[in-house]
Amino acid sequence: MLSIIQAAGWPIWPLVACSFLALALVIERFISLKTSKVAPPKLLDEALSASRHAVPAPDVVTQLEQNSALGEVLASGFRTLNSDPTCTEVDLRANMESTGRAVAHRLERYLSALATIASAAPLLGLLGTVIGMIEIFGSQAPSGVTGGGNPAQLAHGISVALYNTAFGLIVAIPSLIFWRYFRGRVDEYLLTLELSAERFARHLLAIRGR
Repeated sequence: MLSIIQAAGWPIWPLVACSFLALALVIERFISLKTSKVAPPKLLDEALSASRHAVPAPDVVTQLEQNSALGEVLASGFRTLNSDPTCTEVDLRANMESTGRAVAHRLERYLSALATIASAAPLLGLLGTVIGMIEIFGSQAPSGVTGGGNPAQLAHGISVALYNTAFGLIVAIPSLIFWRYFRGRVDEYLLTLELSAERFARHLLAIRGR
């Protein structure tokens, strides 16, 4: 691998940096977007059961908030009723939606960076290709000079062009695949959060009206 990087010349170094950055982002997103950290399957039912007759104590709400992203959204509804038991439905939903937007922003973190790498890597590879082609043409002797171009310089220019093109695609294709995967996963989580928040808001309004 090191010999390939050396043969590709300096234009490949930005691609190497992008490859390490993309790998770090993919690992971070896999860790952060675990179901247990975003929307545990039984959390909504547990929150509904805990508040069947009244809003739980603040320490229980704090524990729920620290559980997951969904827990933050549900806890915001509890906190709204704890701070103002006579709050309107509009205020309750507005507070939960505000928390939901903050959670959604956190779930989408770094996805734009991964998409940028997927878009920029082929262009960086193309840049290396162009530089390699310039070296190829620069290695050719002027017209009328016997002996032709320098074969070693010609081979180096070709290697720079081909290696950078290939490495740009090697970085871009997995980045694009993972970006689409994470994008779909986040959209699925956001739908789950929205439906859960709507159901939970109706539940809170029901127990408040008792």
